[in-house]
Amino acid sequence: MNTIWHPKPGDTIFRPSRSRRFHLRRVLGVAAVFSAGYGNVGSSIYYALGIVALVALGATPIALGAAGVLFIFTALTYAEGTAALPEAGGSASFARHAFNDMAGFSAGWALMLSYIVTISISAFTIPPYLAYFWEPFKSSPAASTITSIGIVAFLMLINIIGIKETSIVNVGAAVLDIATQVSLIIIGFILLFDPVVLVHRIFDNWPSTENLVLGIALASIAYTGVETASQMSEETRQPEKRIPRALFLMIITVLVLFAGISLISLSAMPPQELASEWARDPVAGIAAHLPIAHIRDILKPMIAVLAGTILLIATNSGLIGISRLAFSLGSYKLVPPAFSRIHHRFKTPYISILLFSSVAIALLIPGFFESTVFEDMGALYTFGSLLSFMFAHIAIIMLRIKKPEMPRPFKLRGNIKIKGRELPVTALIGFAATATIWCIILATQPYSRWVGLAWMLLGLAIYYTYLRRLKSESPRKRYLRTIDTAKLKQ
Repeated sequence: MNTIWHPKPGDTIFRPSRSRRFHLRRVLGVAAVFSAGYGNVGSSIYYALGIVALVALGATPIALGAAGVLFIFTALTYAEGTAALPEAGGSASFARHAFNDMAGFSAGWALMLSYIVTISISAFTIPPYLAYFWEPFKSSPAASTITSIGIVAFLMLINIIGIKETSIVNVGAAVLDIATQVSLIIIGFILLFDPVVLVHRIFDNWPSTENLVLGIALASIAYTGVETASQMSEETRQPEKRIPRALFLMIITVLVLFAGISLISLSAMPPQELASEWARDPVAGIAAHLPIAHIRDILKPMIAVLAGTILLIATNSGLIGISRLAFSLGSYKLVPPAFSRIHHRFKTPYISILLFSSVAIALLIPGFFESTVFEDMGALYTFGSLLSFMFAHIAIIMLRIKKPEMPRPFKLRGNIKIKGRELPVTALIGFAATATIWCIILATQPYSRWVGLAWMLLGLAIYYTYLRRLKSESPRKRYLRTIDTAKLKQ
């Protein structure tokens, strides 16, 4: 039986007042938060269209539109949750406050899977766009996959050292990307858009009901970035006001851009061509089909460089997001200390960066020999992101029930009263929709089902093993570990 340990004269005395949780500096504004979130959403424009077209064919614009409605509901949920709980963690933070530590860990672990796949799929999409400069980047699976792995490995090293893009770079890239996308849409509507051709290509290539539903499920990959904006709330000035504003700006921008790009793409080429030759670089496909050679010759290299840049930032954002999330979970003792261990020289969570970058590289390896790797990564991303969105929606609902008195600087409208509690309709619909789509992915996609479930089971095993170890620690060991943790956070 353990005896109570008391410090002896000369021992270091731990002061509880110094064990406060580490807080990041609040220095970001609406533009910085928007650009960071758009860095993920904007990057998905360069590959989501092709992933959806693989299964939805002519109904690709409809699938993207239906997923866009879900994106609105999800963004509204995150706006209320982040304004009320302005701390890093996103859906993991919401779930921890609404339920318990296990729910917070589960949401965070699912979110980690999304970040990992973001790293993989963004890196996997860079080589086809750069094929404008060297054709084997697109035609050779070996050259493409080796390049993608090299990109992840390179970013892993610079993230361990501590080099990362600044908010100024994010803002500049976002502005340039939006300007290019808007220009392409305007030029496309002038030179390519034909409503008669578009209608024929939609209805002559209408998918089966199963593929349409699956297309809507995969289309959710197009609307990433919500979690990224929420993760930055702890670094944002007046997050209760600025995070909702940034999210609303993202909603408007993303819906307009995706509507325009999807309609232009099917005017430019049949869905079969979009889903095959241009699946990994659909925006380049639109530029290649412009009828005026002079404009085509200007846009093709511009899109190649811009897409490569935006996708590189998205890959890096995934690594940064994982390290921030791992540190957040570690600060609440939801994962073993190794996940949030800081390098003594570079002051970065190097173990998390090494571990999760290695998993991202492992997901890229099938690219050498498997033709469905692109679709598989899209479905796996959907598995993790929808699961974290489910936690976010249900957490906001439960917080309305359990903590109605909680200050809510931004409160969702359109509520229904049940037993005196105001429940947000958008969150209720959002939860039902994300749960349904997640179940469809689980039932129809073997790769994402088994890899995703294995990931979640591995996480739960780590969580319970760590929990048991915590409970079995002696008072002295717990005391010394608390001192070490406090020193890391100072």
